[in-house]
Amino acid sequence: MAVERNPLLDDFVFPPFDVIEPKHVRPAFQSLLAKLLNGEGSLSSGKINSGLESVDAEICGLPVISIEKLTKIKVVQEKDLDELETTVEPTWPKLVEPLEKIIDRLSVVWGIVNHLNAVKDSPELRSAIEEVQPGKVGFQLRLGQSKPIYNAFRTIRESSDWESLSDARKRIVEAQIKEAVLNGVSLEDGKREYFNKVQQELEKLSQKFEENILDSTKQFEKLITDKKDIEGFPATALAMAAEMASSKGHKDATAENGPWVLTLDAPSYRSVMQHARNRSLREEVYRAYVTRASSGDQNNTPIIERILKLKLEKAKLLGYNNYAEVSMEMKMATINKAEELIEELQSASWNAAIQDMEDLKNLAKAQDAIEANDLNQWDINFWGERLRELKYDINEEALRPFFSLPTVMNGLFSLAKMLFEIEIEPADSLAPVWNNDVRFYCVKDSLGIPIAYFYFDPYARPSEKRGGAWMDVVFGRGRIFSRDGASPRLPIAHIVCNQTPPMGDKPSLMTFREVEAVFHEFGHALQHMLTKQDESLVSGTRGIEWDAVELASQFMENWCYQRGILMGIAKHYETGESLPEEICLKLISARTFRAGSLMLRQLRYASVDLELHTKYIPDGSETIYDIDQRVGTRTNVIPLLLEDRFLCSFSHIFADKYAAGYYSYQWAEVLSADAFSAFEEAGLDNVKTIKELGFKFRDSILAVGGGKSPDQELFGVFVEFRGREPSSVALLRYIGLLISFNS
Repeated sequence: MAVERNPLLDDFVFPPFDVIEPKHVRPAFQSLLAKLLNGEGSLSSGKINSGLESVDAEICGLPVISIEKLTKIKVVQEKDLDELETTVEPTWPKLVEPLEKIIDRLSVVWGIVNHLNAVKDSPELRSAIEEVQPGKVGFQLRLGQSKPIYNAFRTIRESSDWESLSDARKRIVEAQIKEAVLNGVSLEDGKREYFNKVQQELEKLSQKFEENILDSTKQFEKLITDKKDIEGFPATALAMAAEMASSKGHKDATAENGPWVLTLDAPSYRSVMQHARNRSLREEVYRAYVTRASSGDQNNTPIIERILKLKLEKAKLLGYNNYAEVSMEMKMATINKAEELIEELQSASWNAAIQDMEDLKNLAKAQDAIEANDLNQWDINFWGERLRELKYDINEEALRPFFSLPTVMNGLFSLAKMLFEIEIEPADSLAPVWNNDVRFYCVKDSLGIPIAYFYFDPYARPSEKRGGAWMDVVFGRGRIFSRDGASPRLPIAHIVCNQTPPMGDKPSLMTFREVEAVFHEFGHALQHMLTKQDESLVSGTRGIEWDAVELASQFMENWCYQRGILMGIAKHYETGESLPEEICLKLISARTFRAGSLMLRQLRYASVDLELHTKYIPDGSETIYDIDQRVGTRTNVIPLLLEDRFLCSFSHIFADKYAAGYYSYQWAEVLSADAFSAFEEAGLDNVKTIKELGFKFRDSILAVGGGKSPDQELFGVFVEFRGREPSSVALLRYIGLLISFNS
């Protein structure tokens, strides 16, 4: 009987997303890991000779299966880890190239599965991931703790040929040595075994943390039948709520007459907070949002406590005082430098934030609002939106018709062409996709030669897609993966957003916030796609210090506030009319609106992250929520709710890579604003100079990937572009806080 084809194991140019199902995950990972972990055939006895001292097969996520059955499983690895360790030599062909292939095979397949988990969630897929995840982690630990590989890299580092290596190769060697140490390669057997158990549990906890957020977000639904309850809602929000009601069985629901269903999905939540005149509705939805995943079977509190305890234990096993010290080993900053930046920005923002609050109170009083003297968290965005409308005479919802997705994307692609000499063309017929709304694009250089590809999944799908916006990697650029022996494998990225979907015969009409999100994620994708690094371990975003990763994304956001670019993307979807000049200038001016308050919000996240990873004592007298409340006194002009459980949905630090690193947004924001100010100084209307600077930015920052240290000789990569070290002045000037900072 023929073995069923597994699309995850095909030799594909583009992943077959349209046919991959949860049932393929387990056998694919069995195939990928079986030969690696089998060693001398001990898998059938329930033990794995993997260098992890008698680890049960089940611990690594593999069932006890017979050698006969294993022979029927397609093994795609040409060279497994055992063979590499046996034959390793301290040379590039005998060490790095086979290592690249081993890492790539698993990371590509895991990346596909993890991506589908984020955009096409299902109980079956969760179950499959839960089953194979320990095996994936076991592989990574085995690889990271391989002493033959570690010693070979050390030999290269200490050899007389070291100075002859390229910057990229030096970066790879140094990173591999450092990562091996952080992976526990130097630990004694007993400590290493415990370290591995800790890492296995952390992976499971992070996965469960994310699932709890998705489930609790989906669980909340608010049915509205009385028109009075939704007074103030814009037409787009009413149409979206009616469409949600229809999907929940209210087939006759209309935007005009309801019923309407509100959810905690970002577009719905923002509409309530910004526009609902019904204060009790705002309070109900706000409380539901900030307490997501904090009770019952979906309670993330014990998960957070366990994660923090395990990370502290992991840090101490490695010889550090806390997990933040571990995190900073792979970043530009130190704990002190990160705290200094937070302090600087907090000082610049505090007085402005106090004035922001006074302005809201005064407006509420002028409107005879009953809450005027007692504004609470659920009032801030509502009165903030009213003040913005009054101060700048602009209405975010009224501007939606000027920001249709197709026009915004065309404008974004034109900007990329001007700055980086690339053409972006639809290529939907080339690659299968996971949802009919997903688009596929080809990126070409000035000669029309393809250099990269990307998927774009723009719309919210609350039933199956996690919230937020992100960029992730499908394939990285790499010479070693060439199909023709000459040209490197091209990079491929996903860009995923959760913006307002099309309604009826209207295209997706975006808020300006959604426009910024698309520019941001496209910046991440550019970092990945415009790399010229042929060494895959430092190509694209790989190998870049995490607190520099946001540089490209936030650099692209700055272009949203430039008149020429804004006028190019803001055209009425029906008439083609450009955004009126007066409104364009007001929108640019509104960039500074409530900037102090918005900065403090980000600083709360960065501060509580560092506090939890430096000062939190498991089972101590101060709980995680005590720490959040304490931080809140420095970052919130009005107190946080005592019931606030935002931490239970803080995916960045408990289910992603930002643990003790959320400050990276502010760190990179300083770099990106300063980099952008170079274009401003050159004259934004000087197309020739802007093109020259754009190409310089591409070559000195985007193209190098992780092949050069951003802090080499103190911000070396940045200095190469800017001619000097970075300063926060440009950032504070752009958001209107420079005067407050100077005073």
